[in-house]
Amino acid sequence: MSGFLKSRLLRQLGEPSLSPLGWIVKRLFERRNIIFEQAAVRLAVLEPDHQVLELGFGPGVGLKDALAKLGPHGHLYGVDPSEYMHSVASRRLASGIQTGQVQLFSGTAESLPLPDGIIDRVFHCNCYYFWPDLDKACNEIKRVMKPGAFMVTTLSISVLRMLEDYGVFKDVKWQPQPYMEALQRANFTDVNMKSFQQGSFKYQAIFAAVK
Repeated sequence: MSGFLKSRLLRQLGEPSLSPLGWIVKRLFERRNIIFEQAAVRLAVLEPDHQVLELGFGPGVGLKDALAKLGPHGHLYGVDPSEYMHSVASRRLASGIQTGQVQLFSGTAESLPLPDGIIDRVFHCNCYYFWPDLDKACNEIKRVMKPGAFMVTTLSISVLRMLEDYGVFKDVKWQPQPYMEALQRANFTDVNMKSFQQGSFKYQAIFAAVK
């Protein structure tokens, strides 16, 4: 794979566009990232009345899984910078959007279009390494969370290391430690990482809570 193609693929992984390569990334998210999405939703321990936020929702497979766990008084928010992913997820979550139970926004983790202290659970999968300012993003996420809320992030260190070895993530700061340190600087508590296994697939989850 040429350096040019690697650079294009990295851009599409961070913010897919309506293009042939963006479509391939979308299918990758729908078929492979669903493992991370379902794991994050499960580990977030959603309750029927929760207010839930997913960052970097992609094609919306995690949002749909989360919505199925919410009751009529629960609410689901999603924020993603990609207009293409916004349109794909909007179709997938059309019924929830029509009832007002789901709200999707185009935006970034550094500037969330939500008021202070309304979110019970935050989850995201394979996206913090695309945030240009981890400290700003972590402070912004904490701003919208209620006391007692927590966040879960799922990833696979082995897959990320493979992408680095292939040169796709050559200059990407994907390692968990800088992100966990940024969470601690933002005064999240109980910041920790655990390893899990689903069949033959191994992955990690980072947890962070708000007092």
